[in-house]
Amino acid sequence: MRRVITYGTFDLFHQGHYNILKRAKAQGDYLIVGVTSESYDIERGKLNVRDSLLTRIENVRRTGFADEIIIEEYQGQKLSDILKYNIDVLVLGSDWRGRFDYLKKYCEVIYLERTKNISSTLLRGQGHTYRIGVVTDSPWDGGIFWESKYVSGLHTECVYSENRTTAERFCEKYELNSFELDLDAFLGMVDIVYVHTEGKSRERFTRRALEAGKYVICDSPIALEADTVAGLMDLARQKRVMLFEKITLAYLRAFNQLVWQIHGGLLGNIMAVRASVSSEIFNAGSSFTDTLECALCAVIKLLGTDWRQIRTNRVQEDEDSFYEIISIEYPHTIATVEVSAGLDMESRFTVIGSNGRLDVPDDWWNTGYFEARITGADSLKRFCFNFEGNGLRYLLQEMMIMMSDRRTDNARLFYEESLALARMMEKVCGSAPCTEKA
Repeated sequence: MRRVITYGTFDLFHQGHYNILKRAKAQGDYLIVGVTSESYDIERGKLNVRDSLLTRIENVRRTGFADEIIIEEYQGQKLSDILKYNIDVLVLGSDWRGRFDYLKKYCEVIYLERTKNISSTLLRGQGHTYRIGVVTDSPWDGGIFWESKYVSGLHTECVYSENRTTAERFCEKYELNSFELDLDAFLGMVDIVYVHTEGKSRERFTRRALEAGKYVICDSPIALEADTVAGLMDLARQKRVMLFEKITLAYLRAFNQLVWQIHGGLLGNIMAVRASVSSEIFNAGSSFTDTLECALCAVIKLLGTDWRQIRTNRVQEDEDSFYEIISIEYPHTIATVEVSAGLDMESRFTVIGSNGRLDVPDDWWNTGYFEARITGADSLKRFCFNFEGNGLRYLLQEMMIMMSDRRTDNARLFYEESLALARMMEKVCGSAPCTEKA
């Protein structure tokens, strides 16, 4: 007997679910279906499940394809189930392609193509779904396709590229039906535009999308000239839409809790903030400016916009290997940001106060945990929060709340903070004549 197992949430059961169960059943003689529990969905950051576990199990049972239904309750359960049930074939949707290849040593792994133009995402959102379009010069989506699946009311619809081959490769990779080479036609098809391009084209595409009245998420930094960023922010306000820089740190629950704890006096008066990061490990090797802006954003969220002076110093081995330190002076505090490329530098985020110290270890830009050592206390105070994916789903969730409330002011990265960050980036990157070099 050839035993097959497949897994899914099966929320708002639809034809795509039916099709994959039917095709999974055809792979063998006995089909086991794992349905995710509510607690597991919450743990893995799935923010949009509507149906109860019992409803989802019943919908799977009614298809008649499942010989046995089990509940998936924790990460890593798939391997345990494969061994426990003596599985010959693991069947998953093509969304997961490659992610479970490590299980091929235990059984055959098959990824089935999904049914296009139908998904649980399209059925959520009380009848309205916002369509996301990606403007890109790369076949990589920046995480938007996968992360948007975890937020109700969003669906990644189409792609625009100035390069036909790039657009075709993107469509093939993410199983989209079509692409656009005409920007105006593309903008007419979507509600939200994700600008995922390099260099100065970010500003050009962002401006065109805002002028068309679209909400925009743009890779950071949007531009290295503060006046340009201010102009785009003002244009978004005029059009009564919103412009989001893709600085996911500002939307993480743990990081916002960190900011509130610091502002609430957890460490007393802030004496120093230190952030260090290598561009090699920041979001899979982002550019120097992408890496730097996240660190400077953390400084502004903690210390505010009233900085007095910035000094920079760089040691450069060659074009691909350097170390740069940025010192930012506030009235009663100093922030230090270290950014490197091609060097083995530990990434860490530390806040030093008059009453103790707070640390975020390792990849602090994906904050899910931090700890504080308070002067005189016998033990550490530990703070731990759920974090899944690359963080973009939390930005998308906040964006959906703002769109629902028809707000044009970002409560996570205020207008004044965005402008202060742009001015800081301009000085550090050398675009302004008043940049100081130590």
